[in-house]
Amino acid sequence: MISDGQLAAIKTYALASLARDRSGHGRDHLERVNRLAHRLATAEGANLNLTLAAAWLHDVIDDKLMADPAAAHAALSQHLTQLAVLARDQAAIFAIIDHMSFSQSFNGPQKLSLEGQIVQDADRLDAIGAIGIARALYYSGHVGEKIYDPAVAPRQHLTKEQYRNQPGTAINHFYEKLFKLADLMNTASARRLAEQRTAVMHAFVDQFKAEWRADDALAD
Repeated sequence: MISDGQLAAIKTYALASLARDRSGHGRDHLERVNRLAHRLATAEGANLNLTLAAAWLHDVIDDKLMADPAAAHAALSQHLTQLAVLARDQAAIFAIIDHMSFSQSFNGPQKLSLEGQIVQDADRLDAIGAIGIARALYYSGHVGEKIYDPAVAPRQHLTKEQYRNQPGTAINHFYEKLFKLADLMNTASARRLAEQRTAVMHAFVDQFKAEWRADDALAD
């Protein structure tokens, strides 16, 4: 079992690892994912501290955020050992954070524990809805993408290489990933939240395109 003291130290490590993040994966993202993970773990009867430990750590070895993911992986393993986190709990954490990202789905469906499914759901919920809209625009600006180009169609069969390395547009990202996430949720609790948040995104994109064309409806 992961103790409350170990969990507090894991939180400190995660926040320090991502303290300089300017891509939308920093402290505020981690805190929201943890609030969602706590809510989902309680509803689904999962191991709470294991769920929250993985939720705090889910981005600290991400290859799109870390200059040297292998070194980040080794550093995290060493830190968990120093905290006296049991080997089986370390293995459970890495089984979650090594396989839960959207990019991993290009390798086929990933088998996750209940705790992993919850962390994945919480992370994906923070990518959609009103927060998801803000994060999508923020990240696209961070990596130098256009907001929108009506001449560039969303990619229908995106590969992992394209997802990671070929720029798209912020609006196309909704079609290429964000609108799909509701159908990929693992838990019933997350699916209900995802349905609401996806409706918010559809309304935003519809309004955005109407304003882009300057044919949005005039108020009475």
